[in-house]
Amino acid sequence: MTAWTGELSLSLEDRGGKTVAKRVYFQGALKVMRPVYHDDSGKVCYYLLNPGGGYLDGDRYRMEIAVEEGAKVTLTTQGATKVYKTPNDHVYQETEISLKKGSYLEYLPDPLIAYENAHYKQKNVIHIEEGATFLYTDIITPGWSPSGDKFSYKTIQLINEIYLDGLLGVFDHIKLTPSQQSLTDIGFMEGYTHLGSMIVIGNQTNNHLLDELYEMMKGIESNFTFGLSRLAIPGFGIRVLANSTQLIERIFANCHKDITQKWFGTVPSSLRKY
Repeated sequence: MTAWTGELSLSLEDRGGKTVAKRVYFQGALKVMRPVYHDDSGKVCYYLLNPGGGYLDGDRYRMEIAVEEGAKVTLTTQGATKVYKTPNDHVYQETEISLKKGSYLEYLPDPLIAYENAHYKQKNVIHIEEGATFLYTDIITPGWSPSGDKFSYKTIQLINEIYLDGLLGVFDHIKLTPSQQSLTDIGFMEGYTHLGSMIVIGNQTNNHLLDELYEMMKGIESNFTFGLSRLAIPGFGIRVLANSTQLIERIFANCHKDITQKWFGTVPSSLRKY
């Protein structure tokens, strides 16, 4: 059995229109802070915390998140995921999420920063029932290195598997290995340094919303490129290449706002962490 550096298990349910924890467990180098209710909608926000301040050689992390019918939750982190050099063994994090019908989960971690000689692998497995809604973002940011090289990490590998009613609907795999790939070329980072991804699953998805998101992003005056695609299951994905974390965060925040206004008639709460 794997000796986990940190484990976290969180189960949430709806009680009279308010989402509350049914079960909370954590040990090691993962913790969850007390629940926060940003408004009177009943949706809860939890901040995930790594008290060690960063991921080190050979670290292993596991999270399990279960959202019951009708529950609504935002999960975010207290700060960026910082992966330092891993001379002997890579860092691994796996997350398993289950969403019952009528539930809504926003999983919005802060950026992943991979420093020189960092080797990081992440796997998210999401099981969704018909009628649930899921919104996820991630941002890959190169960390500082003594040489000044923007791509000094060994490997970053992000895998997302999304199942709808037990059938695989999305398999998203990003693997960046600078020593084996020319990351500045077409098909990789194309001259940019930061990569952002957004995946949204929901029955409310339609072409009108995608057209609006496309026009909104196209109208942002800054140096970036993006792509937007419908998925094989109800939902869509967005990729953004840019040269700063803040720009990608701003783009995703605008998309997030448009989505929640259209689908739920609400505006996302501020997740400021200072």
